[in-house]
Amino acid sequence: MRVLVINSGSSSLKYQVRDTDTNEVAASGLIDRIGEGAGGPADHGEAMDLVAAALEGELVQKPLDAVGHRVVHGGERFSEPVRINNEITRAIERLNPLAPLHNPANVLGIRAITAKWPDMPQVAVFDTAFHRTLPEHAWRYAVPDSLYRQYGIRRYGFHGTSHEFVTGRAAELMGVPLTDFNAVVAHLGNGVSLTAIQGGASVDTSMGFTPLEGLVMGTRSGDIDPSILIFLQRQGMSADEIDTLLNRESGLKGLFGDNDMRAIVDAAAAGNSKARVALDIASYRLAKYIGGYHVAVGGAHALVFTAGIGENSADFRALVASRLGALGVKLDGEANLVRSGGPRVVSAPDSAIPVLVVPTDEEQAIAEATAAVVQRSA
Repeated sequence: MRVLVINSGSSSLKYQVRDTDTNEVAASGLIDRIGEGAGGPADHGEAMDLVAAALEGELVQKPLDAVGHRVVHGGERFSEPVRINNEITRAIERLNPLAPLHNPANVLGIRAITAKWPDMPQVAVFDTAFHRTLPEHAWRYAVPDSLYRQYGIRRYGFHGTSHEFVTGRAAELMGVPLTDFNAVVAHLGNGVSLTAIQGGASVDTSMGFTPLEGLVMGTRSGDIDPSILIFLQRQGMSADEIDTLLNRESGLKGLFGDNDMRAIVDAAAAGNSKARVALDIASYRLAKYIGGYHVAVGGAHALVFTAGIGENSADFRALVASRLGALGVKLDGEANLVRSGGPRVVSAPDSAIPVLVVPTDEEQAIAEATAAVVQRSA
């Protein structure tokens, strides 16, 4: 099946055409600066026109069978990928308040495809769906029940498509049946999340009601004392200013001034103290969570690194592993330095817990899920 995978951001639209039978990527691209003037597309509809124009030759040769959309927030309703119709689109739109930076753009992408190709089957694949297996003691916050009942305030978790894909590949690499596989999976990119996997399912995850909670990220603060928000508001900061501060100006960027892990590692090696502090804070927080999730799953069969930093930064992996001596984690120095596009083991033979690097491929996961949904509903 030929699937167009769409990942709509507020001012960008990434796309990829993938054949799910051969796993061949026939085309891919990025349309950015949507709605920002300066020659960029005016809206997502115009961006879809550009995508269609870029794919014109490819689609004449072999047309599309379906479109799969990455949708960040599925709330409590969506626990698996679904075929999109008008009612589903409206349901996703009603979740906009839970992901104001993401879901509105996802809906715009869906509507743009509907307008361009009204008869094309479309499927929504939700970042939150994989985490719907969290037990209540993991997803519920210790706040009045009315806040959950009225506003849906609970832990949802994100990066679920990546975590699910990587969990399956890691279990295969370890030779363990998925339903028996326990792991701690670290998705380390500009956004960072850790997931506790028990029996192949998510039982805890570091991101919460929004993607802000949890670990130190590129520009997000991760966990902080909630009273800081109240304090800042009393100092005169607005809700929007606080939101921008914590989501766009904090994390590695706030600590060092740059959210590029490569630049931070290089600066630390050159003796920059701010870079060293940023690495220490990020690696300490991650190691602390890994230890907690090792307990949560009753003993992990593997620690798995994935996404941009997790797959490519040997230095950061080594720094994190150096803090996990109490768990008996040991890296193989040479194996950790190997760059490869495939899953691999980077731990020493005598490591108490194997450490894996497993490349993620959210587009492949979305394409496969889309094909499965369309074939079931045919």
